[in-house]
Amino acid sequence: MGQLLSRAKEKLYDCNLVTNKLRAMLQTAEEELVSTQTHTTFLNQLASKSIPHAIHCLTMTLNLEYSLLPAPMRHFPRMENLENPDLYHYALFSDNVLAASVVVNSTVTNADDPSLHVFHLVTDKLNFGAMSMWFLLNPPKEATVQVQRFEDFSWLNSSYSPVLKQLESEAMKEFYFKTERSESAESGAESLKYRYPKYLSMLNHLRFYIPKIFPKLEKVLFLDDDVVVQKDLTPLWSVNLKGKVNGAVETCGASFHRLKSYLNFSDRHVSERFDPEYCGWAYGMNVFDLREWRKHNITETYHFWQNLNENRTLWKLGTLPPGLMTFYNLTVPLQKKWHLLGLGYNREIDVKKIERSAVIHFNGHSKPWTELGISKYQAYWTKYASLEHPYISSCKLLE
Repeated sequence: MGQLLSRAKEKLYDCNLVTNKLRAMLQTAEEELVSTQTHTTFLNQLASKSIPHAIHCLTMTLNLEYSLLPAPMRHFPRMENLENPDLYHYALFSDNVLAASVVVNSTVTNADDPSLHVFHLVTDKLNFGAMSMWFLLNPPKEATVQVQRFEDFSWLNSSYSPVLKQLESEAMKEFYFKTERSESAESGAESLKYRYPKYLSMLNHLRFYIPKIFPKLEKVLFLDDDVVVQKDLTPLWSVNLKGKVNGAVETCGASFHRLKSYLNFSDRHVSERFDPEYCGWAYGMNVFDLREWRKHNITETYHFWQNLNENRTLWKLGTLPPGLMTFYNLTVPLQKKWHLLGLGYNREIDVKKIERSAVIHFNGHSKPWTELGISKYQAYWTKYASLEHPYISSCKLLE
């Protein structure tokens, strides 16, 4: 019995030793996994922020062609349609000529009557020539196109726009570019997202100035440049917004995508005015009633919250949080079929759901015009990308 107990004790000791070794190996493996995931996130975010060579090539080629184009040939046809309230007006703010072309092309292709649709494109001075040249060379059937650059808006200055003042401030530049945040994986995924260029682009904030940009329009459909339109959108102009300003698809589930996910409810300015369980909604495909917008002084409300958030205490990033505050109780939920999100990050979306959606949205880092694009979704985008066009094929897009 003594010998048996001695042998059992030795075996038990060996088991404890093996268990400790396995635990140490597991901890090492977990640390390596976290490190790998951090590097993967860093590389994904870095790649998503970069302009693909093919798009840079296309932009430079079109800019050159536009600079050589005689002034009389730079005019778009059907300019009399730009303020016609009986037509269907779209607002698109983008510095990506290829992405903008897909939005316009997909919308026109699926429209029952393209001649009734008017596209108002706003870009920056670096991309104005390329954007103009593309649509002069490739007019979207009978639809009307206007291209503007936001630098030409005399009213858009730092004395009027709080966000422009903040974007130009040293404090904001310090927050985004300096401090201890470095361009490395060690800085962490949370730090990297603060450097995403769209947060410093005025084009991203123009959505709050739509009535100012288009003073004669009464209703506008706002589209992001990473969407594809698959159905005729004409019925959206007859949706009853019930005296409210914004029509959008809601995104909240049982416990996520509610106001508490976007805003700092420990701040009294937030907690005293908003319900943390209020349902969030999506930017990217929004119907705006500009008459009600002006009546409710929406842009001034946005300025109020943007001024309060100068030190980023109410929210940290982006335009959705201030949008949720500005349009609080002024948003009508649209049917889910109008806008499907997630094609830029979610690999498990049902194909049937995609195909019955009017607008599909490649929100996320995996944009379809980059190598990060999710391959099984890319065909929905490339279908409208005019890949056979000589300028695009010469720039070797998606090769």
